[in-house]
Amino acid sequence: MKITEFLHPDSVIGSLQASDKPGVMAELCEPLAKHVPGLSAERLAEVLIERERLSSTGIGEGVAIPHGKLTGLSGLVAAFGVSRDGIDFDAIDGKPTYLFFALLAPESSAGIHLKALARISRLFKNAAFRKAIVEAEDAKAIYDLIATEDAKA
Repeated sequence: MKITEFLHPDSVIGSLQASDKPGVMAELCEPLAKHVPGLSAERLAEVLIERERLSSTGIGEGVAIPHGKLTGLSGLVAAFGVSRDGIDFDAIDGKPTYLFFALLAPESSAGIHLKALARISRLFKNAAFRKAIVEAEDAKAIYDLIATEDAKA
């Protein structure tokens, strides 16, 4: 499985404007709504926020992977955003979060959902890669970095 199979270039936000957890999730869902006919950005954000109430998806090292499942999706959809200032996302290491990878999956897709989460997590374990993403000049450069790293493994 490749991340580029479910992350579209137009779903990458080079500089998130939100300054809190709900705002980040709402902002990430704006481009996602364009790829999910019949579902609003607000509904998509609700799914992410509901999941976030169970436990934080801030995995540490400046990375969060807010995710959830939703009836009516035909496949995985994802958005990625960078917060230049960092946000308190209740990460497990207690540090600010800069990189946000939102993932939504069909309700009945446990296996593919878990594979996608593992793939994203593995990709973002690389400190040099995370640094390059933060330093990238725009959304296109970020997407290109993700696609290049994704193709390696």
